[in-house]
Amino acid sequence: MTAAFLVWGIPVVASASVSTTVQALAGESERAVTSLGLNLLVAAVPLVVSVLWMALIVRCAWFLARLRGWHQAPGNSRVPARFLRRSPELRRVVIGLAHPGLLLVAGLGTTLLALVLSGLELTLSVME
Repeated sequence: MTAAFLVWGIPVVASASVSTTVQALAGESERAVTSLGLNLLVAAVPLVVSVLWMALIVRCAWFLARLRGWHQAPGNSRVPARFLRRSPELRRVVIGLAHPGLLLVAGLGTTLLALVLSGLELTLSVME
């Protein structure tokens, strides 16, 4: 119950703080307050999408680890026997490359790189 209250209360306090800050920065103009608020919302979209994407990557890696394990060449995996049954060499290569660690490093690394580049682009556009 306490955790639920904190999950509800922290965003309420944060949104009140952001609202007060936006109104202080924009002054009395309602149009300026709305514009600044929408700009903040649009600026937060890449961050929110990236966090959701990283959660999906972690979830897929967890599923992949349960399916094939963490070994480089898994002997026992839960991959269905009918998967690439006609091409055993291709099956071995595909299952070998579908490593959960590789997915985590590649997925989270490229997402963090995209966030850094997005932030750099935003910083450079503000400086102009």
